[in-house]
Amino acid sequence: MTTGIFLLFVNTIAYSQRTVEVLKTTVIEPYYLAITSNKTTNLIFPYPIKSVDRGSRDVLAQKARSVENILQVKAGKVNFAETNLSVITADGKLYSFILGYSDNPLLLNISFSKDTTLKKPIFLLQSGYNEAELRSTAERLANESKIIYGVNDHKFRIKFQLNGIFIKGNVVFCQLVIRNRSNIGYDIDMLRFYIKDKRKAKRTASQEIELQPLYVYGDTSATKDQSKNILVFALQKFTIPNDKYLSIQLMERNGGRHLRLRVHNCTIIKAQPVS
Repeated sequence: MTTGIFLLFVNTIAYSQRTVEVLKTTVIEPYYLAITSNKTTNLIFPYPIKSVDRGSRDVLAQKARSVENILQVKAGKVNFAETNLSVITADGKLYSFILGYSDNPLLLNISFSKDTTLKKPIFLLQSGYNEAELRSTAERLANESKIIYGVNDHKFRIKFQLNGIFIKGNVVFCQLVIRNRSNIGYDIDMLRFYIKDKRKAKRTASQEIELQPLYVYGDTSATKDQSKNILVFALQKFTIPNDKYLSIQLMERNGGRHLRLRVHNCTIIKAQPVS
């Protein structure tokens, strides 16, 4: 009887220890993410996305076309109540976000490396400046006079031009102007910056490197009929090798008035300092 009681006591302790081990948990701290209704936030994961759950219908989320590891998030309603977003990737990891509304969020492109489940995400193109500084500088540069001539493209009464390049610390600011001289509004589908090869040799793949903006000032959704739209893009400081150039692409949503600027390094290195 004594032996039986002893064995029962030992088994009870062992079972309790196993239960404690099973109940051990790890708290996954959510990332706070500000989104808006007229700009898309891109979340870049190291593995394909398997599941997406939105806490509210006021948040729009979809996987990028033909890409399995990029989730595009946008606010479906202005000033929506704070909610959450959960993403599970093919490696079985969970990414948790708390979503809030901002009229002009600073971070639009966020990349997660393979070992950032519980660590902080990597924000692309860190500048060392906060949002207030970038906004203040971009707003001032939007009123600067034109200092670059000849870098423009036009089609069907739409003119797209680069008016100025400015430098402040590790940030390059580009002032762009869209002029719509037609009676049809120009809805912007995308406006992107790429570094491209000048020439592509036969049987050689052309390389493109996209530059993600740190901050955008102005209306990037549309340019009304018979109007002018001034935009200022803040980019991480860069220069271009001789065999490459900067391509700034502007595409119309549901239209054919697509425009492109070609900027060489000789123009970029003449960037004017911001006092």
